[in-house]
Amino acid sequence: MSDQSDYTATAKPLETAEAIPSGMYPGPKSISPDRPKAEKPTHYKVICISMYMKDLKRLDDMVDTLKAKGMTKANRSALIRYALSQVDLDQVPQGL
Repeated sequence: MSDQSDYTATAKPLETAEAIPSGMYPGPKSISPDRPKAEKPTHYKVICISMYMKDLKRLDDMVDTLKAKGMTKANRSALIRYALSQVDLDQVPQGL
């Protein structure tokens, strides 16, 4: 058995991006010269919301229940969209 001093790094780290051989790393898709830039979708928007852990757990449990009932495409977003469609603004409590 050898000790660790027998293992040495023989490769030198690349110092610049130009040192990477052509085709080895294609780079971001958005700047590829042969690919037109994809247009952003306009029918939805990705957002970020805050939820309490207990509410998130409840949401996930509801999604799991729907999946167990055979609704394989159920997910958080779909369930929230459905819930929003059922809200009666006249029934929302004042202290919301």
